[in-house]
Amino acid sequence: MSKEKKYRIGTYLILIPAILFLFPKVYAQHESKTINDSWKFYQGECKAAASATYDDSAWNSIHLPHTWNTDAYTEKKYYQGTGWYRRTLTLPQNWQTKQVFLKLDAASKAATIYMNGRKIGEHNGGYTACTFDITPFCSFDAPNSLAIHVDNARQDIPPISADFTFFGGIYRDVWLTAVPKQHFHLTNYGSEGIFISTPQVSEEKGTILIRGEIKNDAEQKASLELEHIIYNPDGSIAQTQKQSIQIKGGELYSFRTETAPILSPRLWAPEAPHLYRIESILRDKKTKAILDHSNHHTGFRWFSFDGKTGFSLNGKPYKLRGICRHQDQKTIGVALTDEMHRRDMKLMKEMGANFIRISHYPQDDALLEMCDKLGMLAWEEIPIIDIVPGTPGYAENCENNLREMIRQHYNHPSIITWGYMNEILLVTQRRYKKEEELKPVLERTLSLANRLEKVLKEEDSTRVSTMAFHGSNSYNEVGLGNITDIVGWNLYQGWYGGDLTGFERFLTEQHKKHPSHPMIVSEYGAGSDKRLHSLQPHAFDFSIEYQQKYLEHYLPILEETPYICGGTHWNFIDFSSALRDESMPRINNKGLVYSGRSPKDVYYYYKAAWRQDIPVLHIASRDWTHRSGVQHGKAPVPLPVKVYTNLPEVELFIDGKSLGKQKTENYTVTFQVPFSRKKHFISAQAENKESDQSISMIEDALHINFTPIPANLNETNLRNLELAVNVGSNCFYTSDESQLTWLPDQPYTESSWGYIGGESRNSQTQVENTHDGPLFQTLRNEIEGYCFDVPNGVYEVEFLFTDIFRENAATVYQLGRESGVESRENIFDIVINGESVEENFSPCRESGYFHALRKRYNITNFRNKIEIRFPVRNGKSFLNGIKLRKLY
Repeated sequence: MSKEKKYRIGTYLILIPAILFLFPKVYAQHESKTINDSWKFYQGECKAAASATYDDSAWNSIHLPHTWNTDAYTEKKYYQGTGWYRRTLTLPQNWQTKQVFLKLDAASKAATIYMNGRKIGEHNGGYTACTFDITPFCSFDAPNSLAIHVDNARQDIPPISADFTFFGGIYRDVWLTAVPKQHFHLTNYGSEGIFISTPQVSEEKGTILIRGEIKNDAEQKASLELEHIIYNPDGSIAQTQKQSIQIKGGELYSFRTETAPILSPRLWAPEAPHLYRIESILRDKKTKAILDHSNHHTGFRWFSFDGKTGFSLNGKPYKLRGICRHQDQKTIGVALTDEMHRRDMKLMKEMGANFIRISHYPQDDALLEMCDKLGMLAWEEIPIIDIVPGTPGYAENCENNLREMIRQHYNHPSIITWGYMNEILLVTQRRYKKEEELKPVLERTLSLANRLEKVLKEEDSTRVSTMAFHGSNSYNEVGLGNITDIVGWNLYQGWYGGDLTGFERFLTEQHKKHPSHPMIVSEYGAGSDKRLHSLQPHAFDFSIEYQQKYLEHYLPILEETPYICGGTHWNFIDFSSALRDESMPRINNKGLVYSGRSPKDVYYYYKAAWRQDIPVLHIASRDWTHRSGVQHGKAPVPLPVKVYTNLPEVELFIDGKSLGKQKTENYTVTFQVPFSRKKHFISAQAENKESDQSISMIEDALHINFTPIPANLNETNLRNLELAVNVGSNCFYTSDESQLTWLPDQPYTESSWGYIGGESRNSQTQVENTHDGPLFQTLRNEIEGYCFDVPNGVYEVEFLFTDIFRENAATVYQLGRESGVESRENIFDIVINGESVEENFSPCRESGYFHALRKRYNITNFRNKIEIRFPVRNGKSFLNGIKLRKLY
């Protein structure tokens, strides 16, 4: 990688010490700096904004990186349209004799650039960089007006359909670069015009191939000298290569140099990412003045994919332990700093990952830099997702984006595969049911895939190609499965449908049908919401426990199946997906870390499985520190406490008392822990055998708050009790706002409390007017009543209602998971102890469908029982939640 981001602070000077002393002034010929400050922004269309004389004083002052789509975290229909960016540039006088370039690291989806009212050019693609020679447009006598028009609504630029937010704006750095008239070619598809590979590599020797282009923007010819200095990983010089160049005025000159063999090269691998540095220096042959220079890293490694034996790195079997990564962070969207990208990579590496699927689009240079330096193999792709439209120009933009991605990131040794389609039949198959409608779309899809495969191999023959398919054999049936070198399968058995064992059955079937085709499980995952916990977790309840159960099933299969090259968990973070409702609207919550980057407990399951170099011991209850449970008398309430560890045996303690030791299975130990008071101190210990003579004790501990809810209610235990029930749900729900825990529902038994009749139902549609959406997304349908056997007195009873019985368009990304909800209006009475408190009550008429409604009543109980009934007048009765509190 060239121009490493750690050097990108203002104007940078990179120089080996010897040359610094010889040429202290002339080496500063290549100058590059960010212009992220002092921008003005306007959201919307304003054609006059391109003019140099336009008054933008009323616009918002912003700093790059920037996105206009923080609304995507609250609105399903977030803003997709245009925006304008403007700023003034005063250029240094010593740049008058140079070529000046403007580079946008990314602007989504399309950008048109104007300088002093004149159009410089445009770029189609929201995730790749573009560079323009702005020399003819620059003024050195007066400040320059720079205006950039950005559009994130274009339908001829991928992506046009996807399960993530298309954030708009200039959300990466913008650069100004000035170089002499003779320089490396800086407008080569947004790259720096130098491409490095290792055509020969083994444990015994390796060579480095350096190729690129030099541009002479002067009218007269020039005599140049090109030198490449290759540095060993320890910083010493391995060798140098020099050549003389005669270049005509206006000529673009191509060069190609292969080094002499480097003996016993230090190999690059995730466990030992040894990097060689190549410094390329362009000089005036006569004066020896340095005209341009560039630094890149490379690594010696070789790899292979095999349908039977999986993946090999440097000649040895190697399991790809991977994760997918989106680039946003709530609430700043995709406008991340370089430090944030580097932080993410460090978190992945700390977890033990050795492979990343950079999904579903090229990402910031800072990410790729860390892949190289930390040691993370990479799959990078362009965002052709769901469907291939017939929009004019779409295929051309896809091809252009593919070339840009490959050329811009070609020099990263971490990258092993390029991808260009994801779940491309997902929307296609759902939108076009008739064969005569489907056929031309499939033909268009195959045509584009073959076209991109050809381009990919032209651009880079050293890496392999890939596509990711959703779990349908249709990809093989239509011919897509035979195009790329390897295939990825996005599999969610046990989440969107079926059971967990469907995962291994699908893989076995695919391997049997296509034994020679290498496979990666490119996506797998289950959603989780920190507010939801279950002792009986099941698919789509969004409990933390079901996500753990799901991943604890999938990971051993990936690890133990030889023909599976590896897997990439979906996703590293809880990321922005504005189309989604579910338990956390606008968020896809399958992450191993939360949007703010704090790890979920299940992150440590992966760390225990993947980090065999260090001991891991983690009490997996950071996501469940506020607990509750139904207590019978004074007996403690047993609740599970899980520990993730790679140590053979764990001892657990509660308030200093040992609960015994248990053997570890699948990096997991689960204890039944007796909870009885408000706050408990839970600790775990395990022995780590460092050697035959040395054993150390590893420990972890945390506090857990516990609120007992009595099974039998009396005057004493009702005094300060809020009995809140998550009706129709198997989950505990703890509100972020109040920290009140709503218990799982239970049937009524004498001397206790619970529901009478009905069945559990749920919806994944967003519920308005509440921050406690999951409480209102589950209910008991056709409920007859609810009873509390309580002493006489004055009580407050609160009911939660949301009418979900209206058919809503489900997102296609739920992969066929049907809601089963029929449209109807429900009207019923609410009768408490024989007295009607509501007649002809219609929740949807009162507040609207999918709107939270709370009703509270003060009642006097004379029966030692509060008996609630819901007589039906039309449709069916239902209840989403109930809360009881004794007043007097």
